[in-house]
Amino acid sequence: MNRQHTVVDSPYGPLTLVATDGVLSGLYMTDQRHRPAEETFGEPDPRPFTEAVRQLDAYHAGELTAFDLPLRLAGTPFQRRVWDELRRVPYGETRTYGDLARALGAPQASRAVGLANGRNPVGIIVPCHRVIGASGGLTGYGGGLDRKRRLLAFESGNRAGALF
Repeated sequence: MNRQHTVVDSPYGPLTLVATDGVLSGLYMTDQRHRPAEETFGEPDPRPFTEAVRQLDAYHAGELTAFDLPLRLAGTPFQRRVWDELRRVPYGETRTYGDLARALGAPQASRAVGLANGRNPVGIIVPCHRVIGASGGLTGYGGGLDRKRRLLAFESGNRAGALF
């Protein structure tokens, strides 16, 4: 297993991109919960990330609403199902943990969905920020609630960030 990483700037602070065997396997924010140890990121090398950086730049510019990148996501089968379902949540929309659980055919699994959501290794691209609580309020986000609020406001067209 060959790993490389690079760090890119974003409106949400530096993002560390990690590739495993040339395929994007991680996108981590500073101070992110469940962020792996730096020594697991591999050697610095921007080459595997050209397309990911291009799409992230277009997303941050408001020109891209859906990412089209190959991903190598390491997780349990249930986590990977949750992450696949997250990729189906449209730009500018939100879903509750219960909505995702029902979409997965496991309506009683809201808590498990929440735990899997929190372990998403590729934030923003796999849009775990689009998941909210059953009451419609913001709930935990590995990158911090301020970033979640800002991402949701950005996607809703509310650049001031006053959505929630």
